[in-house]
Amino acid sequence: MNILDMRTFKYKIRPTKEQEVLIEKHLWCCRFVWNKYLWERKRVYEEDKKTLNYYDNAKSLTQLKKELTWLKEVNSQSLQATLKDLNSAYDRFFKKITKFPKFKSKKNPKKWFHIPQYIQLKGKKLCFPKFKEWIKVVLHRPLLWTIRNATITKDNTWYYVSIVCDTQIQPLSKVNKNVGLDLWIKDFCITSDGEKIANPKFFRTMEDKLVKVQSYYSRHKGKRTLRKLQRLHSKIAHQRKDFLHKLSTKLIHENQVICLEDLNVKGMMKNHNLAKSIWEVGWRMFVDFLTYKAEWYGRTLIKIDRFYPSSKTCNCCGNVKEKLKLSERVYHCDNCWASLDRDINAAKNILKQGLKQLEQ
Repeated sequence: MNILDMRTFKYKIRPTKEQEVLIEKHLWCCRFVWNKYLWERKRVYEEDKKTLNYYDNAKSLTQLKKELTWLKEVNSQSLQATLKDLNSAYDRFFKKITKFPKFKSKKNPKKWFHIPQYIQLKGKKLCFPKFKEWIKVVLHRPLLWTIRNATITKDNTWYYVSIVCDTQIQPLSKVNKNVGLDLWIKDFCITSDGEKIANPKFFRTMEDKLVKVQSYYSRHKGKRTLRKLQRLHSKIAHQRKDFLHKLSTKLIHENQVICLEDLNVKGMMKNHNLAKSIWEVGWRMFVDFLTYKAEWYGRTLIKIDRFYPSSKTCNCCGNVKEKLKLSERVYHCDNCWASLDRDINAAKNILKQGLKQLEQ
């Protein structure tokens, strides 16, 4: 049975100079609206102890556009979508999901605005409201579904469009194979089958080049050097994301049940000796990819308790070794005298514990 769901497809766009100017206007106006009404909400609350909502801001925006006519040069629905984003940010804050909304800086290299409707695709060109000419898009994969909305993003020096579509997802056929994953730094992860998936270390590979460009920029400044630095960071981020997408898709296709630890990544980042390495591997993004792909394709993802002693427990007899140094890479059981690679032993224990949780 097919599952109806919304999927997002991201493409690079190649606007002309005139289209770039209009995109920048949209980005600037949306940032202005966000900051203006965030300040307005804070002011009203401090003075009158009242909380404004989306409808209050939307009424005020209609009047503001009469005073500031340049706001009419951009898509009005994009400005309204910005107000909805601000309202959602407040809702998440009151639910204690995120911190209080912040003002948006023009120095932030990543900017975006939403286009809620009236998006057309013809060949390799897209049409948006307020844009007289069609924008060229790099369709690296076909777009065959009904378009719901879109978001244009400026990521450092490139422009992208993320298109949300109504799609039908067909669950994968069941397989008689389960896997446990032990996430690590030296190897990205170790499976209960004994496979060690290497950590590509994209940041470390480019680090010398980054240091060189950063050093030159700190001495001379200049837009060209800054753009080069931004492109290097963007390249690293895209390489990491591509690797995580391919690995998560492979694991989802090959296994029915996937078990891993519910790691406290935020807490682990406080260890300054490991923070850089933990940030580089992208565990949180990897788990997010596994989560939604498992839901799409009819797989089961199980997260075991982060305090479960997977490394200290013997996979053969279940004996728990109280003292186990991090430097000991081979697990020697004091009870049954079994010897096994420490990480493979942990992955096997994670699979066992995950399957136990599934049966409960």
